[in-house]
Amino acid sequence: MITATDLELRAGARLLLAGATLRVQPGDRIGLVGRNGAGKTTTLRVLAGEAQPYAGQVRPATELGYLPQDPREGDLSVTARNRVLAARGLDELLAGMTKAQAAMAELADERERDDAVRTYGRLAERFSTLGGYTAESDAARICANLGLDDRVLGQPLRTLSGGQRRRVELARILFAASESGAGGRSGTTLLLDEPTNHLDADSLSWLRGFLRGHTGGLVVISHDVELLAEVVNKVWFLDAVRSEVDVYNMDWKRYLGTRAADEARRRRERANAEKKASALQQQAAKLGAKASKAVSAKNMARRADTMLSGLDETRRSDKVAKIAFPEPAPCGKTPLMATGLSKTYGSLEIFTGVDLAIDRGSRVVVLGLNGAGKTTLLRLLAGREAPDSGDVLAGHGLRIGYYAQEHETLDPDATVWQNVRHAAPDTGAQELRNLLGAFLLTGEQLDQLAGTLSGGEKTRLALAGLVCGAANVLLLDEPTNNLDPASREQVLDALRRYPGAVVLVTHDPGAVEALEPERVILLPDGAEDHWSADYLDLVQLA
Repeated sequence: MITATDLELRAGARLLLAGATLRVQPGDRIGLVGRNGAGKTTTLRVLAGEAQPYAGQVRPATELGYLPQDPREGDLSVTARNRVLAARGLDELLAGMTKAQAAMAELADERERDDAVRTYGRLAERFSTLGGYTAESDAARICANLGLDDRVLGQPLRTLSGGQRRRVELARILFAASESGAGGRSGTTLLLDEPTNHLDADSLSWLRGFLRGHTGGLVVISHDVELLAEVVNKVWFLDAVRSEVDVYNMDWKRYLGTRAADEARRRRERANAEKKASALQQQAAKLGAKASKAVSAKNMARRADTMLSGLDETRRSDKVAKIAFPEPAPCGKTPLMATGLSKTYGSLEIFTGVDLAIDRGSRVVVLGLNGAGKTTLLRLLAGREAPDSGDVLAGHGLRIGYYAQEHETLDPDATVWQNVRHAAPDTGAQELRNLLGAFLLTGEQLDQLAGTLSGGEKTRLALAGLVCGAANVLLLDEPTNNLDPASREQVLDALRRYPGAVVLVTHDPGAVEALEPERVILLPDGAEDHWSADYLDLVQLA
């Protein structure tokens, strides 16, 4: 279904992959894994034909359904429903049929009317062949299972939140690959980059079932261990140390055990070889002092070098970003307030009459169903968007730090260095380099365009920009998305230790537990309540 041979991938001058041969066959459900920055997103983009390899060839033999981490939709004036139906070309057929029907009713000329009838018949036949008469209900069923109801499907894309638009793109891809909404055709290969972002618990469960039933090829990047455990039957591990792909033809549970055994074997073999090579080198040093033994000494030294060079590289422990949120600047008792906030997109009311007061050092979590306006509220508080009514009031000494789930604080056309310099124009160059190094962004990566970074790297860059300032109120929108487990733990630890005020939006129960919130704001009503453990069950659902 997809064959890649002698594949070489680079991010700028940095080598990600060399000499790799990869195949996706019918029935393969492949988990593409590796640490942040190893090249997972780049590999998927190349397999999807969205980017060219540095060397090698990629030959797709089937239809592809590609979900990037940051989908870039086209015309934002189209409705969500039409965006999904467009995956099979049904939106244009429906528009043509409607136009032909109008012509049949309005045209007085018999010949022109007959042409309109033939046009309608041809379009209707094509529409039927593509399953058009049941397609709308199939699309609606997929959308509903991804948390997109009829109200959302009737809205233009520009009125939807970033999470809703991403779920529309996922629905579009699954609809294109599905004949009945229950599984995929064998002729479609799905390439999904973090498909579980922005999904609630019910949608996650449905997606796992859909992907298990998909009979075509699948390559998925995900930090959702449950999805990998339930869905994949093969694993590609991108080893950043060796710039290679290790292929494991087995399910996730067996892969974890086998890879651990492989690493243990490599460590044993290297330890034994190093011990023997050291003995040879010591003996060679003794013999080398005697002119008559010089040849033997060189042979021993050469044998020691050969012994070491023939070993597989052992995998070093992955580096982990050292994430620490900034020490907050001094501020008044209530640095941030809002009164009567309302927001409407077109005729759609998101929320109305929301009041809140963020006291110094307070911890607040915002809950609400997808589309209830959680991201919109944070954007209003951050000054990224204006409310239709109401006011956001800055208290004494307010300094806001805003982390956006869609990485909108980053300029994709600027380099890593330019982005962090923009975030901290008054900070010294060496201090910024040290900061980026703590977030594992070093060397040639500083000259890499932010738009070409992986999702995890973008998250780390955005967090680095956040750390540059002495914010005393952090507005965090899904800060653990796209992070590998080690980096996620760093973010959670930073949350625990940060003494300033935090307003958090997340589907991650671990992030809420780390925050230890005092209050909860429930959208769209804007109701406020003291936090209790009873709300924790709502986090993944909201």
